[in-house]
Amino acid sequence: MKAKTLLVTGGAGFIGGNFVLRQMQRKGLQVINLDALTYAGNLDTLESIKDHPDHIFVLGSIGDRALLDYLLARYRPDAVVNFAAESHVDRSIDSPEAFVQTNVLGTFQLLEAARRYWRQLASAKQAAFRFLHVSTDEVYGSLGATGKFTETTPYAPNSPYSASKAGSDHLVRAYFHTYGMPVLTTNCSNNYGPYQFPEKLIPLMIQNAIAGKPLPVYGEGANVRDWLYVEDHCRAIERVLELGKPGEVYNIGGNNEKTNLEVVNTLCTLLDELLPGSPHRPHENLITFVADRPGHDLRYAIDAGKIRRELDWEPAETFETGLRKTVQWYLHNQDWTRRVLDGSYRGERLGLEESGD
Repeated sequence: MKAKTLLVTGGAGFIGGNFVLRQMQRKGLQVINLDALTYAGNLDTLESIKDHPDHIFVLGSIGDRALLDYLLARYRPDAVVNFAAESHVDRSIDSPEAFVQTNVLGTFQLLEAARRYWRQLASAKQAAFRFLHVSTDEVYGSLGATGKFTETTPYAPNSPYSASKAGSDHLVRAYFHTYGMPVLTTNCSNNYGPYQFPEKLIPLMIQNAIAGKPLPVYGEGANVRDWLYVEDHCRAIERVLELGKPGEVYNIGGNNEKTNLEVVNTLCTLLDELLPGSPHRPHENLITFVADRPGHDLRYAIDAGKIRRELDWEPAETFETGLRKTVQWYLHNQDWTRRVLDGSYRGERLGLEESGD
């Protein structure tokens, strides 16, 4: 990767934290890590690099324009990688305003600060600069039983979360076409792996199963997602930063379509194996079907052919190998989970607002 200094936003969250940890394994690369430390951002994720001389953590929001201007002027980054976002669909149903504030208005402030910084760079630095915006496949809406999302699939978001991400994607696109700013956008499928806040499906099911609590599955568990191991996602972002063409969009998928029920059943089988002394075996007996959430998209599936053809990237993990690594990580890092569950989230059901309210 050509960049010597990166400004990474949301770098104490799940995907951003994994990305930052990877970058700190590289020599000659400095990371300025800006994170607001909301409920899903946690410094425990960055514990192993807290004394790393090339990792500078800054507590703050992408909505703070003065802070952004200062960081850009002070550290002169070669690229900005924007992970900062409110990212949970159920929370967006309960509290949509926070998603608009961070995902739309926050991204706008970051784009404006980056544009003004980029414009005053010398021509060679201007040409090398990149603004990479990390987004989601949920902006495309819901698929039927067949087909996959491509980079040209029309946007049709169905939740406040996906609508806010769609808005930010459009802003990023506009800054390329209007101002010529060298932006890149990635749209990824469902991530899983270490350091994921335990409100998302896989870590929530692991924690509930360990405790012998019910494993809530929406509807009949038939909703399909394409699962992407977070390390594979981070490798893809590195590749896009290094080789991606400004103005382009790259879809990143794991080639692992699974129904929610398949995911939970596979988790239960793994936990039966890895926790032979658990009094809750077989863990599949804990599965409980609950009322579906409003506007629950039936199926997402990513066509990652473009990034494979143009940037020579493909996932290294299958769902089975990635899930085993994930379960083992959570079993060996229960202290991390206990610390992040500090009272702001206790595994309760979110997103119970009724459709039409």
